Amino acid sequence: MTFLFALIGIAAIGFLLWRAFGPQLADREDHDDRPTRPIGPVGPDDDPDFLLDLDRRTRGPNGSDADDV
Repeated sequence: MTFLFALIGIAAIGFLLWRAFGPQLADREDHDDRPTRPIGPVGPDDDPDFLLDLDRRTRGPNGSDADDV
């Protein structure tokens, strides 16, 4: 029985420490409505500049799709 109380106490202390010093969420007052860009590296399928360049290269000089023949 003592072991159970100790386990619950350790879990409660761990939770309280995590809430106190863990990752902090932005306050609602400081929240912007504008979208934020990811901080880390961006994959090519998420990069609008890459997709636009890829679209230009695949459409060719006249701007038509190769599938539209």
